[in-house]
Amino acid sequence: WYNRLYINFTLRRYIFFFLLQTYFPATLMVMLSWVSFWIDRRAVPARVSLGITTVLTMSTIITGVNASMPRVSYIKAVDIYLWVSFVFVFLSVLEYAVVNYLSTVQDRRERKMRMRARSQSLPCTCGISGTRTMTMLDGTYSEADTNSLAGYTEEPMVPEEEQEELHEVPEKPEHMVVHLSVSSESTTAKKKKSLRKLNIIQNTHAIDKYSRMIFPGSYIFFNLIYWSVYC
Repeated sequence: WYNRLYINFTLRRYIFFFLLQTYFPATLMVMLSWVSFWIDRRAVPARVSLGITTVLTMSTIITGVNASMPRVSYIKAVDIYLWVSFVFVFLSVLEYAVVNYLSTVQDRRERKMRMRARSQSLPCTCGISGTRTMTMLDGTYSEADTNSLAGYTEEPMVPEEEQEELHEVPEKPEHMVVHLSVSSESTTAKKKKSLRKLNIIQNTHAIDKYSRMIFPGSYIFFNLIYWSVYC
């Protein structure tokens, strides 16, 4: 028999220092990257500068943490948190790249549709006597006047002097230009309201709306799993 000495060392790490220096700034940078989802997609300098700033700040935090800790060959818990946060910030920048590209494609399509609509909606002339002349250029007319145009035939627009020389008719009915897309006051008001709604919808892209919910929800889910495992 011989005497033995038992020594138990209980080590406890205070995580409050790492919360202030590492976890809290990284979380704020991720939350700051979500602000770009509420900025108008047409504000390119604002969203790009915000995304680049958050990415550079996250890389600076990762570099500072790695410099203050010993170099080991395994992955630390703080490395997992920082790199996942960096991925979230980087994905927010990629999200705006996708939104900007889709917005450019959508604008090109709308421009082509407007060009086609302008080329197809050519003016036509309808022969109308002097007793049935009315002002239609401003679009303020009743449905009865619009329906009365259905019986008139489409004729080429020729000046009155040339008509008298060609046909030698002393009195010719007056001609007026009527646009093919005629509508009443009620339909024009509805179109204006629909155009306002479309402008409001197009300012915020659908991808931004989904990102406002997906990014915070997935990051909160990651934090729940992380702190339940490593605490």
